[in-house]
Amino acid sequence: MVRRATTPAYAGRMSSATSDGRMLLQRIARRAMTQRGLLPDFSPAALQEVGAMTGPAGETGPAVRDLDALLWASIDNDDSRDLDQLSVAEPGADGVVRILIAVADVDALVRTGSALDAHARANTTSVYTAAQTFPMLPEKLSTDLTSLGEEQERLAIVIDLAIGPDGEVRRSEVYRARVRNRAKLAYDAVAAWLDGAAPAPARVAAVPGLEAQLRTQDRVAQAMKALRHRQGALSLESTEARAVFDGDVLSDLRPDLKNRAKELIENFMIAANVATAQFLEQRGFPSLRRVLRLPERWDRIAALAAAVGQHLPAEPSAAALEAFLTARRQADPAGFADLSLAVIKLLGRGEYVPELPAQAVQGHFGLAVKDYTHSTAPNRRYPDVVTQRLLKAALAGRPSPYGLDQLTELATHCTGQEDAATKVERQVRKSAAALLLASRVGERFDGIVTGASAKGTWVRVAQPPVEGKVVRGFEGLDVGDRVRVELLDTDVERGFIDFVRD
Repeated sequence: MVRRATTPAYAGRMSSATSDGRMLLQRIARRAMTQRGLLPDFSPAALQEVGAMTGPAGETGPAVRDLDALLWASIDNDDSRDLDQLSVAEPGADGVVRILIAVADVDALVRTGSALDAHARANTTSVYTAAQTFPMLPEKLSTDLTSLGEEQERLAIVIDLAIGPDGEVRRSEVYRARVRNRAKLAYDAVAAWLDGAAPAPARVAAVPGLEAQLRTQDRVAQAMKALRHRQGALSLESTEARAVFDGDVLSDLRPDLKNRAKELIENFMIAANVATAQFLEQRGFPSLRRVLRLPERWDRIAALAAAVGQHLPAEPSAAALEAFLTARRQADPAGFADLSLAVIKLLGRGEYVPELPAQAVQGHFGLAVKDYTHSTAPNRRYPDVVTQRLLKAALAGRPSPYGLDQLTELATHCTGQEDAATKVERQVRKSAAALLLASRVGERFDGIVTGASAKGTWVRVAQPPVEGKVVRGFEGLDVGDRVRVELLDTDVERGFIDFVRD
């Protein structure tokens, strides 16, 4: 049955909804979180704990190195204040470069069993909706006391990597340190400068030595990227859109595209997560691994390749898929985003699993690595806090703070809550898209099928980048098919966008 919502009464509310779109979407977000078992608000006990904190954690002694003098910098979104990591490069002999990655020591203030820990464990992640962010930790922590803010001395876990000129990690070390962020930088500005499209950002130009430092990091990151893709890491483009507001009015949805600065951080974080997993295994510690299993719909991925004259093997192969993706990017750059979206949908979602030493688990198919954990975003993800506690225990020579039963329960819970958070974010994005499209009923769009099952068939259009349900004419469609659709209806409250096949 076609979902109808554009009644005269509903249409009469649309002018006010568009004028206070942010408030409407915030209300929808809070309701969606509650419905999916997520906590939109901190408990009085958690607020009392954070209110009693007077400053960042401080610790000295031989177990904590003093790396305050290094030329650390952060690169993140323009509006990010929950800064989880810094990086710095030290060129060495024979083309080998030390890349040091500092990760905020969140555990230093968020203690196991505290009310703050209980809230973080309940949600397991910050929830980033179109109109509001619901942080995993109160902002006094995540954007201040446990954030690696500019010119603030902070405790950190450092992953120290020696990278060869070919991009291979030749050595890795993990230890605790004190660090200081010398420059808070933003992806878009750094990427434009690295690409030669803009001058150096003001903060880069103002800090002596930082331009050369970032050039070195970029060169190393690009070598790491090339090596990863030769080994089978998948070249995929996400087309998720970010809401753009003019005051409280939703004015646009814009794709959040990759760029050179994002690639720099991505490659360093992947290497840090691999090194962390390997460190814990070498110390005889269990870990909470992040895996992406072999795709169940490999046959459909192979069919997409066959449709353009390419061949994939009968069994899943990351290297073969990456070779196909590389060829298609070169042959059809305009259509690559659509192909990426179809493949992403068919690969499925990652999950958390426990691992004991010498008990191998499946690796991460999309990244083409065997050992992988989440460790580099502890202000935003609870699994990273768990990993941090394991690291600190291993470094101090203490027993593991988590047993296998606890890690098993945490893995299931974190996977489930991450899925719930993703659904909340998607639901609010759909409500934002429905709000943006409410005045365009009857228009026609070109799109790509992103989902096809007994639950329904979904299509994504490019301008604006939104997804809706095909409620009529969906017979025979499958993921990856291109189709022309007409916008039939929208329902902002429920986030419904209904298309009919043209």
